[in-house]
Amino acid sequence: MLATQRQDHILAEVRATGAVRVADLVAQLDVSDMTVRRDIAELARAGQVRRVHGGAVAPHATGLAADEPGFAAKRTWAATEKSAIARAALTTIEPGQSIALSGGTTTHLLAQLIAASPQLRPLTVVTNSLPVADVLHHASAPGTAVAVGPLEVILTGGVRTPSDALVGPVADAALARLRVDQVLLGVHGLDAAGATTPNLLEAATDEALIGCAGRLTVLADHTKWGVVGLARIVLLEDVDLLISDDALPGDARTVLERAVGHLLLAPADPTAAAPPSRTPHPTEDPR
Repeated sequence: MLATQRQDHILAEVRATGAVRVADLVAQLDVSDMTVRRDIAELARAGQVRRVHGGAVAPHATGLAADEPGFAAKRTWAATEKSAIARAALTTIEPGQSIALSGGTTTHLLAQLIAASPQLRPLTVVTNSLPVADVLHHASAPGTAVAVGPLEVILTGGVRTPSDALVGPVADAALARLRVDQVLLGVHGLDAAGATTPNLLEAATDEALIGCAGRLTVLADHTKWGVVGLARIVLLEDVDLLISDDALPGDARTVLERAVGHLLLAPADPTAAAPPSRTPHPTEDPR
């Protein structure tokens, strides 16, 4: 099937139903995930559809920039790539540190790896994510602590979002009193203007997470590129390390290599070579 035929099919689906999912189009068209995303990108550039996380919608659809998928739905999207990013992120954590994990499915995968890594003890984890806290709580329960030290979990209060994060003034106030070595932040969308989320309160709480950390690491799989949420969390220039996967488009790599402190691409294939990273420019902070 030619590209124009695929794009005609996608456009017809959007016009008929208002929205399409990449996973459904892959099955319908019998092509790769990346082929579908390129077709959607072409249609978006022509103004015929609007890209959203996981698919496309009609260009004049209202309210979708503020829509927030639930945790259960998001954990099935780009699962292989998210796992690769979580494995790469684990290597940035050292025993004796205090870290913060935001809400999100990639940070949840990272929490599972932390829970299964006694060599990282002692470790203190601050989080506003209920699923993350649950995973780490079970790993730190009596009888599971290892001799090298404890795993301490600090959960903020706040209002629960559809993605099972705790946000709002209570969470923000709790984070304002804390200091951690590093925050590992999951995001809804990412483009040249920065990282975004559809939830205004979550954006403010994520900013509070960033504010209490000495280092910011953003975890964003390739499907997040070009997706824009209602509220911006942080500028690319303020990101110390961005970890994505090796399916990140070339144009995104170019933008991110110029903007963020360090870009790390994790291979989705766990048998592949170690993820390549960009050597920081001499004028950059090499952290």
